[in-house]
Amino acid sequence: MKGDRITLKNMVFYGYHGVFEGERELGQKFEVDVELITDLAIPGQSDDLEQSINYVDVYTIVQEIVQERTYNLIEAVAESIAGEILSAYSVKYIIVRVRKPGVSMGGILDYVEVEIVRSNRE
Repeated sequence: MKGDRITLKNMVFYGYHGVFEGERELGQKFEVDVELITDLAIPGQSDDLEQSINYVDVYTIVQEIVQERTYNLIEAVAESIAGEILSAYSVKYIIVRVRKPGVSMGGILDYVEVEIVRSNRE
């Protein structure tokens, strides 16, 4: 995907998502990346936050979804994040990655990750 990018990398939150009861009761750490592909020429030239995307607002949207809501699947977490950011900002594409570290799978792995790509055109 070509275009200018704003990236919020490795935001970490504690949430209560999962299919199993223990995951939803005890909660766990989730890591999230958000990439926004948009034209940054105007804010780059104007140096005006009103013409750009406020990173704090994006962070707050992600934080609220991960910490305050409950989903069975990290796919649903990612979809919710993408939908809310796309409705709040005019971007060409958004890439959302949600990682669930330390998943019990009967073996050793760093994390399970879901990545989705959405656009305002869909």
